Amino acid sequence: MSGISDFNMGRRARRLRVDTLVRLRWLAVAGQSAAVVITFFGLGFQLPVGFCFVLIAISAWLNIGLRLRFPVSHRVDDAAAFKLLAFDILQLDGLLYLSGGLANPFSLLVLAPIIISAVSLPWRKTLWLLVLMIAGASLLVFWHQALPWFPGSTLDLPFLYVVAIWISIVLGACFVSVYASRVAEEARQLSDALAATELVLAREQHLTQLDGLAAAAAHELGTPLATIALVVKEMANLAPREGIVADDINLLGQEVRRCRTILSKIASLDNEGAGMIENMTLGHLIEEVVEPHRNFGVEVRADSMGAAPEPVCRRNPGMLYGLGNLVENAIDFAKSEVAVKSEWTAEGVAITIEDDGPGFAADVLSRVGEPYVTSRGDFRRAKSEEGAGLGLGLFIAKTLLERSGATVTAANRPSPETGARIVIAWSRAAFQRRAQTSRDTTPPIQRDSGHS
Repeated sequence: MSGISDFNMGRRARRLRVDTLVRLRWLAVAGQSAAVVITFFGLGFQLPVGFCFVLIAISAWLNIGLRLRFPVSHRVDDAAAFKLLAFDILQLDGLLYLSGGLANPFSLLVLAPIIISAVSLPWRKTLWLLVLMIAGASLLVFWHQALPWFPGSTLDLPFLYVVAIWISIVLGACFVSVYASRVAEEARQLSDALAATELVLAREQHLTQLDGLAAAAAHELGTPLATIALVVKEMANLAPREGIVADDINLLGQEVRRCRTILSKIASLDNEGAGMIENMTLGHLIEEVVEPHRNFGVEVRADSMGAAPEPVCRRNPGMLYGLGNLVENAIDFAKSEVAVKSEWTAEGVAITIEDDGPGFAADVLSRVGEPYVTSRGDFRRAKSEEGAGLGLGLFIAKTLLERSGATVTAANRPSPETGARIVIAWSRAAFQRRAQTSRDTTPPIQRDSGHS
């Protein structure tokens, strides 16, 4: 997973936009203004309307200042977002103080800044906002203006009932902050893992483009090489037939012909010879995946079983990387041996990767393949670099293999054996659908796939 831990997963892009905060605050300003107008003018309830509109005006002026100071697409850092949300809590506490405290039915709105913080800010800042909200709610239990009511009468709720409202708001804030932060964190992890998957896939695709680039370079070099060959031929006609100069010219002619032969081979990569390089049998696929991992102190066995003809697929960077990652992961945890077994029938193709290590922990077995789930904890012995063991490797491997049409399942080997077992299965049609017809491939296999 080289380079993945250093990849910028877009944390900056997940910061709150100024436009989002401004729009939400305008919605709050409109709602607060409507509530004050209806309460005072519509229902005729007694209310310090002037002070209420002062607090609402401060919020509106803050919005105007933000709009003038920052462009719409600007994303505020976590500290600035924390301050803006803290202001929203204090502004709403001020309005509640003027309108009955927690007895006001709109007191539930103090949860809004907590929810926004939980889904967008680090948990420490959300915790401080939660403390601020609870402190403000606690003060409102004891200090507040009378609840607006009809002229000449008051509505005094029992103190125990107000305390119950406080408890419900506090518990609700704690629940929604934990719930929303967990959901948001899982979404971030999935987004990060998908970004890492796309990065790996893009890097692997660059390798498949090398043959095309080489062929293009060969075509481009053909013209100057032909000119050199012509000049060498003319020099050979003008120079003496014998001597050092003649020998040098003959040697130069031989090297030009050799270069033309090499370039012709490279140029043929994107033509008739492409099928031989693009297509590979299941056995060749397994050998290419296993070969780089044979010299790490663990025996790697590759066994195959199936009736002829052997299935053929097109070289797929995602499939090669995914299988290689699973084999590498098995070697990391194996005690002495890793077995890679391939089987095929007329209907399907399956590859099984087993090791004799500790296997998957019971508490994570059902979540193997999800991003940031450490599969086998501290038993990992081969990878100790920063960023290893986060579960990204298995997630990326699983994602790439599933893109090729495979189904990936993970389990532990049955007792008394120890170790993990991962089975990658395709339908034969899905495995072979990318194979290209070539004069070097077996015709019956191509007829089975139904594709050219």
